[in-house]
Amino acid sequence: MLLLFAAVCCAAPVPNAINAYVALKSGAQGAGGIAEGGTAADIPPRMLTAYKQAVQLAGRYVPECRGMRWPILAGIAKVESHHAIGRTIAAGGDIRPKIYGVLLNGSGAGGNTTLFPDTDNGRWDGTQSGERAVGPFQFLPSTWEQIGKDASGDKSADPHNADDAALGAALYLCGNGRNLAQRAQLTAAIWQYNHSSEYVANVLGWIDQYTAAAKDPDLKNVSGKARTVIEAALSQRGVPYSWGGGTTKGPSSGICCSPSGKSGTSIKGYDCSGLTRYAYAKVGIRLPRTAAAQAGAGQRIPASLGKGALKPGDLVFYAYAPGRDATIHHVGIYVGGGQMVNAARPGTVVRLDAVDAMSGYAGGARLL
Repeated sequence: MLLLFAAVCCAAPVPNAINAYVALKSGAQGAGGIAEGGTAADIPPRMLTAYKQAVQLAGRYVPECRGMRWPILAGIAKVESHHAIGRTIAAGGDIRPKIYGVLLNGSGAGGNTTLFPDTDNGRWDGTQSGERAVGPFQFLPSTWEQIGKDASGDKSADPHNADDAALGAALYLCGNGRNLAQRAQLTAAIWQYNHSSEYVANVLGWIDQYTAAAKDPDLKNVSGKARTVIEAALSQRGVPYSWGGGTTKGPSSGICCSPSGKSGTSIKGYDCSGLTRYAYAKVGIRLPRTAAAQAGAGQRIPASLGKGALKPGDLVFYAYAPGRDATIHHVGIYVGGGQMVNAARPGTVVRLDAVDAMSGYAGGARLL
């Protein structure tokens, strides 16, 4: 099970990054906090199509359900199967190889301690030795028998089919008619899916991220250099995070995929301060390399003034110890409406995030 971590990053690679590691471990947040990423760019197009179609079809079966939207399904599928990434998804939605969870035989493997006897003679989970969750939404066969519907048009309700599975998840979350626009009812629906507070918090975090990514910022009242900077940053959405990556000219090779760069794998992209350097270079402003150093550029906006003091184009900072600029570890570019363009952390891509999605708000800086 994934845990919620605060995003950390944005210095050049260093041999010993203990502070980044400590921040990563201590940055876990409660329901609605940031997860490990979140933009439509990390969802295979065929899976995104399945999520959106399921939202349209759900009302046929549960007319009383309100507030169902594709980021909810994407949040579940991200945690359950990473959107079936690595599998082949056919035009009709069939996923191969099939996705199987751990055998729930009470052995303790994978954390299971309860025996679930076989209910489908191996039809869906490929074994008669017990039950195991199946498909991109990880349904138990017994649950699937209750909620499975044909959404792909092949007259078969198959949990290994992206369309069928997404509709099944939508119906399961809708229950008898929840209003998923209400946070409490959404939380209850996710809890029903998996009785774990960590699971609920993680899925909610992903839902918030996908919700933010699904909306383009309103720039109609933003003009001049601020608009140029924001549009430059937005143009890089979907580019991978790269520790130490990014120049004034664009993405560059950095290190993947841990805050300390321990994997040693090279990846082309941006870290947070690399992205801000690129965007501000478009208006002739050359920023220092690290987030902490960038806090000394322009007019400082103290955190005590609140996030409402930010204007589009401002830099947004986060620190291990807010109030001590030497501990600033992250920077984004404010776009308005409580959002920022963000190169969040290893394993993610440049994306829109809520400013509130990260802890340790340390104010901003105005350069325009």
